[in-house]
Amino acid sequence: MQAFLTIAVRAARKAGDYIVREADKIRSVQSKSSNDFVTNVDEAAEKLIIDTIAQAYPDHSFLGEESGHSGSGEYRWIIDPIDGTTNYIRKVPHWCISIACTYRGRSEVAVIYDPIREELFTAVKGRGAQLNDKRIRVSQTNGLEHSLLATGFPFRHPQKLAEYNRIFNQLFPHCADMRRGGSAALDLAYVAAGRFDGFWEFGLNEWDIAAGTLLVTEAGGIVSDFSGNPNYQNSNSLLAANPKAFKSMLKLIN
Repeated sequence: MQAFLTIAVRAARKAGDYIVREADKIRSVQSKSSNDFVTNVDEAAEKLIIDTIAQAYPDHSFLGEESGHSGSGEYRWIIDPIDGTTNYIRKVPHWCISIACTYRGRSEVAVIYDPIREELFTAVKGRGAQLNDKRIRVSQTNGLEHSLLATGFPFRHPQKLAEYNRIFNQLFPHCADMRRGGSAALDLAYVAAGRFDGFWEFGLNEWDIAAGTLLVTEAGGIVSDFSGNPNYQNSNSLLAANPKAFKSMLKLIN
């Protein structure tokens, strides 16, 4: 898997250089759905990532946010070329490149790269998680009283707003504060690095979470849906936190 990680890092850095270089030259912005945008830069960056990986592993398959499914190999690369496109368009420096490699549905390699801060989060299943090659662990915050939590609004699923507000009202009085940064992948990387104590959101896609959830579990955290089911891939909700915050969050959510 180390060779897979090397290729993923190479692809992420290439894409990062390209995306930063093109930030002032966006030619088109299209709306995929309400408040969900794609630019020509997203599309070109995704192609660059896929081409880089496919040169090394032509028999692997791919799932890209912009290009969809391709190939049929058991190893599948899941790619979000810019997680936080709205931030990128608006020049808000909080977005990232997310790349994961799965084998038979389980994440084996994860890369989340923030080229603005030059922060490279990586993980290989069973070998821990790193930030710029230094080991990271989830926070040791005990419970929620002093916890900083992160979330994302259900803008793709307005029918979930009432349920979102209910959970927010359950959690917010018990934590130190709450953040909404606009990049689920980067929020999950921050949980892995101990910057956030927990993260929760409705309606995320596979490319939003495949890399970040592996980072969290390899850093000692727990990931499930809002019911505590570890098979969150088939759910419409995601909860990720350090073990102590996770227990408290799950209890309050339910």
